[in-house]
Amino acid sequence: MKRYLYPLIISLLLAIFLCVGMLLGERRAVANGYGAYMSSDDASGEMTSDDASAKLVHLFDLLRDKYVDSLELKNLVEDAIPTIVEELDPHSNYIPAQDLSEVNEQLDGSFSGVGIQFNIQQDTVMVIQVIAGGPSEKAGIVPGDRIVTVNDSTFCGKDINNDRVLKTLRGPKGSTVKLGIKRASADEVLHFDIVRNDIPVNSVVATYLDGTVGYIRIDNFGRNTYQEFFTSLVTLRSQGAEGFLIDLRGNGGGYLEVCIAMVNEFLGRGNLIVYTEGRCQPRSDVYADGRGNFQSVPVVVLIDEWSASASEIFSGAIQDNDRGTIIGHRSFGKGLVQQQFDLDDGSALRLTIARYYTPSGRCIQKPYEMGERDKYLMDLVDRYNHGEFYSKDSIKLADSLRYQTVGGRAVYAGGGIMPDIFVPTDTSYISSYYNRCINTGVIYSFAFQYSDSHRSQLAGFSSFEAMRDYLRSQQLLPKFIEYAKPKVRGTVAQQRRSGEAIEILIMAYIMRQAGYENYFYQMFQANDQTYHQAMEILRSGKAFPKAEDN
Repeated sequence: MKRYLYPLIISLLLAIFLCVGMLLGERRAVANGYGAYMSSDDASGEMTSDDASAKLVHLFDLLRDKYVDSLELKNLVEDAIPTIVEELDPHSNYIPAQDLSEVNEQLDGSFSGVGIQFNIQQDTVMVIQVIAGGPSEKAGIVPGDRIVTVNDSTFCGKDINNDRVLKTLRGPKGSTVKLGIKRASADEVLHFDIVRNDIPVNSVVATYLDGTVGYIRIDNFGRNTYQEFFTSLVTLRSQGAEGFLIDLRGNGGGYLEVCIAMVNEFLGRGNLIVYTEGRCQPRSDVYADGRGNFQSVPVVVLIDEWSASASEIFSGAIQDNDRGTIIGHRSFGKGLVQQQFDLDDGSALRLTIARYYTPSGRCIQKPYEMGERDKYLMDLVDRYNHGEFYSKDSIKLADSLRYQTVGGRAVYAGGGIMPDIFVPTDTSYISSYYNRCINTGVIYSFAFQYSDSHRSQLAGFSSFEAMRDYLRSQQLLPKFIEYAKPKVRGTVAQQRRSGEAIEILIMAYIMRQAGYENYFYQMFQANDQTYHQAMEILRSGKAFPKAEDN
C-alpha cells in the first residue's frame, strides 16, 4: 500500500485499536484479579463492551472488503498502537514482539551470549572484561583481546556499533559462534569456538567495606536483585560492617515484589511499606513481616533525580518509618503501577493500573497531562533551569503537600521523594577544559590505552588502597594533558581547577578496565560530596532521624 495513505488509515484505526486495547485489558485484568475496565451495563451513556466489539468487527470487515487498495493490516496495527498508547499516561508502554525479550533481559537477570564486556575503540571491538565462569572465559578469551572476525567474516570498520555487536554475539543458548581474536602476545589471529550460554545480569554492581560502613550500589530491581542484595548484606556484616549505605542513584526501578523483599530486611513487623490504589484496583497495603535480618542496623539511602519507581518505594518506606536517612536530590517522581499484559502475537502492553503511595500517604507520582509525554520528560530540564540541583531553596513546598512520618517528622509530596538532607551538585572543579575532556571522551580513551599497555603491571592488586597509591605514583595527569592536546587544550588555571577531578576519573576508569569493578566505584566517589556526607552521617551515629532534626 502507498505510504501516503497511512496517515488517513491510521487516523481511522486509532479509535479502533484504543477500543481493542481496552477490551484486551479488560479480559486480562479480570484474569489477574484486577476487575473489569468496562461494564456491559454501564449507565453513564458510554459505549459498552458488546457495542464496541460489534463496531470493531464491522469496521474491520469494511476495511477488508470495501477499501480501494489492499491493506497491510499488520503494519498498520504496529504503527497505530504506539500512537494510541502515547495518548495515555507517560509510563504505559507498548512493546513489539521483536523487542520484548531484549526489554525483559535486564530485569529477568540473564541472557544468552558469550560473556564479555566490550568497548569499541578505533572501529575495533575490544574485550574489556570477561565474565567469570562464562563461555568466553572457558574458551580462553582474555581482557585486551580484539575481535576482528565473527564466523570467518571481518568484524571491524566504521559500520561496527554497539547494537550490531550485541545482536551478533548474543544468540540462542547452546548455539556456537566463531571469534577471530587479535592478541598483543600473538602474531597471528587466534580462533575460538564459543558455545553461548546464560549470562547473569547483576543489578548489585558494587559491594565493598569503607571502614565500618558497608556500601551497596543497586542499578535496578531485577528478578535476582534480592538474592544479590541479601548476599551483599551478609558478606559485609561478616567483614565488620556496622551500618549500610544503599546507593540508588540512577536506579530507574523494576519489580515491586523484589523491592518489598529488600526493604523488609530493615523494617519491623507491621511497618507499612507501600500501598497501591487505582480506579479499578482497591487499596492494597503491604506490611513488613518482621523477619528482616537487619532491623536495627543504621541505614542511609542515596537518591537523585534519576531514582524512580521501586527506588522511590524503597526510599519512601525507609523515610516514612523513620528507619534511616535519605540523602541527595529529589527523586524522579514515577509512582504509576504498570502491569504487563502479554498479547497473542508475542508483543506486550505495559498498562498503568494504579498509583503507589508511601506509608505516610504521599503519592510518589509527579503531575502530568495525558498525552503530553514530551512535556513530562522536560521536567528534569525544568528542574535544572530552576536551580533545583544547586539550591534546596529553589524547591517550593506547599503546606497542602505536608505529611508526617511515624515519628512526627514533616515530609512532602508533590512528586518524588524529598531527601532528608539535600546535597547540591558540586561545581567547584568544573571548567570549560573539564567539560571538553568529558564531551570528547578523551579521558576514557586515555584510560583504556594506558590499561591496555600496562596489563601486567595492573594485575594482582589485593586492595583498593594499594592500587590507588600505585596509580597516584604514575604521574597520570601530566601524561593525560599531553595526550589530550590534539583534541582539547586548556589554560594552566583550568587544568589546576579540574586536575584532581580528571585524575580521579582516569584512575577509576583504569581500575574498571583492569577488571576491578568495586575499586572503580571507590575511586569514582573520591570526589563525591553526597557520598562523603552520607558516610559522615553513618560514622557519627546520626542515621536514625528524629522529629527535631526536620
